[in-house]
Amino acid sequence: MIGKCKAIAHGSTALDYIFREGKLGNRLAFHNLCSRESKAIYEEMNLVSDYNTRCRNKFLRIEIGIAPQDEKKLSVSELAQIAHLFAKKMGLDNHQWMAVTHKDTDNRHIHIIANRISLYGEVYDTTFVSNKAARITEEISREKGLTIAKEVKIKRKHQKAKANPTREETKRELQRICYDLLEKYKSIGITGHSMFLYELNKHGVTIDRMKNKQSKVYGLKFSYGEYSFKASEVGREFGYRSLQKNFEAGKKTDTNKSDQVIRKSSKHTDTKDADYQLVPPSRSYSPPPTKETPKIAQTIRDMADAAISTADDLVEGVGGMITPTTHGDDYAESAWQRKLRNQANRKKKRGRGL
Repeated sequence: MIGKCKAIAHGSTALDYIFREGKLGNRLAFHNLCSRESKAIYEEMNLVSDYNTRCRNKFLRIEIGIAPQDEKKLSVSELAQIAHLFAKKMGLDNHQWMAVTHKDTDNRHIHIIANRISLYGEVYDTTFVSNKAARITEEISREKGLTIAKEVKIKRKHQKAKANPTREETKRELQRICYDLLEKYKSIGITGHSMFLYELNKHGVTIDRMKNKQSKVYGLKFSYGEYSFKASEVGREFGYRSLQKNFEAGKKTDTNKSDQVIRKSSKHTDTKDADYQLVPPSRSYSPPPTKETPKIAQTIRDMADAAISTADDLVEGVGGMITPTTHGDDYAESAWQRKLRNQANRKKKRGRGL
């Protein structure tokens, strides 16, 4: 047997599911409950669970799987005993719960829905509850001499390598072909990737992309002879993403070569068409901005203002000594207007306004 347990919030949906027509087998047990139908059971459980307003997942959903070879050994009464024994070992004596069997799959299994809130208002602790359920079903299986799922899994794991020697021999041959071709073509880049796939096809190896329900590729499958292998069975280097990365080194080399060709052609073009450029390449350099750039710009502006102010003072001071010409008044007027503007700008910077 194997057991699973999980805390859920949708108790009414779970109850409707296990009582659904076509799935329901036998009604095994009703503990601390008076009702026998899904809606009435849910309302009865709510009378107890409503006293606790902080707990969100107020129900426990439990599944106990029965091994096919044990189904004929167990009658309905024995299945009911297993449900009671399991609930007792799980510590559900003071909780409401019910158990039924399902017949919708090839293997018979037991469903238990329990109220996580006890009759005394205590919340059932669900820390590692699924591991606890698995351990208890294992204990019951040992007590009753039933098949233990964990031991079957370990047995299959050790027998897997020896299950089909022909398949293992085919896999080793496939690995040899794949690694030889990868070593041969991985340094050529994209061209090498194409040659790798072409050579695999010549050796009778086909690669299929495995897709999920959203039609997105998630892996590769290698077929050789009568057998198919996942990419992970062939080797780490042959996964959907890792296989492409093996050819990126050659791709980068090709890219570097093409970049060098582009640079050479651009240099040739610059020399040939130099007359059409407004700013020669050698003079168009602008240094990257630094923290000192704003201070330097402000210093330059201050120096420019000081130079203009000095020039205006000189023009004002010696204006009477200069012999007027046809444009003399215009120059004096322009200097005066410039001086007024500079004074206004300096006042603005001090915060006085106009």
